[in-house]
Amino acid sequence: MSAATLRVVLVDDHALCRSGLSDLLRHRGIDVVAALGDPAKVAPALLQHRPDLLVLDLRMPSTDGLTLLRRLRTEGFDTPVLVLTMSDSEADLAAALRAGVVGYLLKDMEPEDVLSAIERAARGELVVAPAMTLKLAQMLHSGGRSGTDRKGLIDSLTDRERQILDRLARGESNKAIARALDISHDTVKLHVRHILSKLNLSSRVEAAVFAVESRTAGGDRLSR
Repeated sequence: MSAATLRVVLVDDHALCRSGLSDLLRHRGIDVVAALGDPAKVAPALLQHRPDLLVLDLRMPSTDGLTLLRRLRTEGFDTPVLVLTMSDSEADLAAALRAGVVGYLLKDMEPEDVLSAIERAARGELVVAPAMTLKLAQMLHSGGRSGTDRKGLIDSLTDRERQILDRLARGESNKAIARALDISHDTVKLHVRHILSKLNLSSRVEAAVFAVESRTAGGDRLSR
């Protein structure tokens, strides 16, 4: 997906942030189809515009971002969601990942880094603010998985699931994985759900970090 065709909805209750990011994205050639300060207007905007990505703030007075995200999922919206927030809280990161976001960015990142991450997220890549990657790794380690535990979990995967986990670790989108393995997009999504369930993880981001750590520990690729 090129930046020229990327369509984004922004949700942030701060008008200055909303306006500034909208200007940056449009200067980049990204189509900001809606920039909203009222969470109640998000669902109608998604229905009207069918964007490629929803960029969502966490801290909003009327409805916090994660509550809004869960409501949208309950209502059947599957638009990929990227969080852009001031919060560097490990608890917020964990909650966002459990809610299924495709990325977690901080508002104090360099503008160019934010723009690049938004484009990558829209292509299906996993994006986490550099300042949050250590916290993500600590969250995974806090589960108490030893090297033996990790190997046992990896061994519980089928060969196909190992192949897909290996590609998740490289940041590939479901569509890219489907093309590479010559299977359907829906089949990839089903495998990803099985992988998350078997590894007791909540999101693709966690699965990718788990896979990278497992490859590093094992000194080889996950797939056989």
